[in-house]
Amino acid sequence: MRCDMHVHTVHSGMCTIPVLRRWCRESYNDPLALRERLEARGMDLITVTDHDSIDAAERLRGLPNFFLSEEVTCRTPDGNEFHMGVYDITERDHAQLQQRRDDLPALLAYLAERNLLFSINHAFSGLTGRRSDRDFQWFQERFPLVETRNGQMLKSSNRAARRMARANAQFPIGGSDAHTLHAAGRTYTEVPGARSKAEFLAGLRAGRGRVRGESGTYWKLTRAVLAIGGGMLRERPWTALLLPLSLVAPLITLGNYANERMFAAFWERRLAFHGAAAGRGQLRAPASATAS
Repeated sequence: MRCDMHVHTVHSGMCTIPVLRRWCRESYNDPLALRERLEARGMDLITVTDHDSIDAAERLRGLPNFFLSEEVTCRTPDGNEFHMGVYDITERDHAQLQQRRDDLPALLAYLAERNLLFSINHAFSGLTGRRSDRDFQWFQERFPLVETRNGQMLKSSNRAARRMARANAQFPIGGSDAHTLHAAGRTYTEVPGARSKAEFLAGLRAGRGRVRGESGTYWKLTRAVLAIGGGMLRERPWTALLLPLSLVAPLITLGNYANERMFAAFWERRLAFHGAAAGRGQLRAPASATAS
């Protein structure tokens, strides 16, 4: 069975770009249109991982192949932001996750109590801000799943995540991180032999998941940015006044591309992965150092 474990809809909230955060959404994907696109691309199961929201479930919950998930925006004890995927949850779980998302030990305790399946998403990306050595210690020691292939992240970022997972006997998961319909279902997780949602999720817990599909590229990201801009224009026609900004979008994504490469390279060098036999990756540098 196949499932794209990281997709977004119009319910993922507003974008974080300072100039546009009041008018532009993270995604303009309609939940039902997203479901149709995922099924057309061969996904057997459907989930949605909107940022801190489960509102898309209102239109999808009756589908036999749908299960509820979300991408939780969390903070580490060092105050740094990251994204965690949490899968097959209830509405009560969502409320509890949101209450605890700024208290990582309490959040992890709740996840363990409920035996929920969760992952660290795009750990080697700078899009959520800085990282510290201690952040990566949390990621390596307390997260059972690592997103080792994200369809919007560069190969270098995905490679570093894959190395971290292998070094720490963590299991892989993958998804498109699609904010547009074009990208949905192009990266996904497969569990060979699974015949139901329960068997699929059990396979992920047992390490039988296999990540498939694309990593991100400069052109893929540029296309997504322009498509999201088109969604903003359709929702708020007056934003046509901002169209000149689209001319610099390729330069903005080029700068992001360079920053992401440097971020992943820095942390891949900094983390010494000693292999699963050691049980945990170890850090070369003292825990006081940080990068942004």
